[in-house]
Amino acid sequence: MKQLIKKFTPKFILSWYHYGLAILAKWFYDNPSGKMIVAGVTGTAGKSSTCYFIAQILESAGLKIGMTTTTLLKIANKEWLNDKKMTMLGRFQTQKLLKQMFKAGCTVAIIETSSEGIKQYRHMGINYDLLVLTNLYPEHIEAHGSFENYKKTKGELFEHLGKKTIIINADDQHADYFLDFPAKKKIKYNIKDWNNNWQMNLFGEYNKYNVIAAAKVAEELGVEENLVSQAIKKLKPLPGRLEFIENNLGIKIIVDYSFEPKALEKLYQTIDDIKYNKLIHVLGSTGGGRDKARRPILGKMASQKADIIIVTNEDPYDENPQKIIDQVASQVNKNKLYKILDRRAAIKKALELAGKNDLILITGKGAEQAICLANDKKMPWDDRTVVREELKNKV
Repeated sequence: MKQLIKKFTPKFILSWYHYGLAILAKWFYDNPSGKMIVAGVTGTAGKSSTCYFIAQILESAGLKIGMTTTTLLKIANKEWLNDKKMTMLGRFQTQKLLKQMFKAGCTVAIIETSSEGIKQYRHMGINYDLLVLTNLYPEHIEAHGSFENYKKTKGELFEHLGKKTIIINADDQHADYFLDFPAKKKIKYNIKDWNNNWQMNLFGEYNKYNVIAAAKVAEELGVEENLVSQAIKKLKPLPGRLEFIENNLGIKIIVDYSFEPKALEKLYQTIDDIKYNKLIHVLGSTGGGRDKARRPILGKMASQKADIIIVTNEDPYDENPQKIIDQVASQVNKNKLYKILDRRAAIKKALELAGKNDLILITGKGAEQAICLANDKKMPWDDRTVVREELKNKV
């Protein structure tokens, strides 16, 4: 029903509806973001991790933090997994969380801000004080119509910010576009800002960018350099982001959120630092019309990297999941390929095929708490939990 309403309602009416809800929610909850410092993080990749690193650094400096991300929600000392399958929650949900943060004594709120959220005016009514841009590359193209539209949507957030503080990854090829927006203070960062005295216990060269961005935010909010350095040493990754699943079988198992080609490329580069015999990759691709073009690309990348590829269901939404699997598998070497519709069965198969010192890579969902099916239905799910359950069965 919701999809039918969207389909037949003129876009300008939907836009006013979303905008009106955002402003109404702001005043209904008494404008909570105006009573805290609000840091927004946007970009294509690294948003959630950057938010989480900012939160950890600020907390280590004694600040009380609230946070909303794709993966985790946080109010002061309480953290829980985001089970809504949305990066930005609905307008009333977001404002309610912001009010709860303020009432809990939080002085800083960190908001991961997505292009889809901006498109639906979920950022309206949030009084951002500073914005971070992690990077920008083609993604969500079918939702926005083109990369240019996607970039302009991100730009709307910087227009909304007004003359405050922006922190931009200067190594990104689109940095100048965002630096052109008026701001009271413009801070640029790049990989050369990495401090060799920092000790990071995180996998992935790309995490250096996320840590630098987080450090810039902390410095801007007055955290002393020595406290930032101490906090970086203790940083933890987000659940479901390059998360190793412990076991006593000698199999290396990683669950990761990477669901699009650029992120998968970085993940492959990261696992090059791990010694393993055979790589078994379990992957799929999202349905619901989400960037169909990437499906065969993901399959081709997996075929070039992995020894065994198991293509399975991910979040089919209203599409035929077998058709999505076939599209991903179309560019996979058939001698390496298994196509298994049931995601649990696919994970079980990977464990059956794995031997000591092999690496199983399970991508696409990370710590997400549901698989999205047709007619807005959700099936409770967590790749990490399923792996642990199947490991017990294997033993």
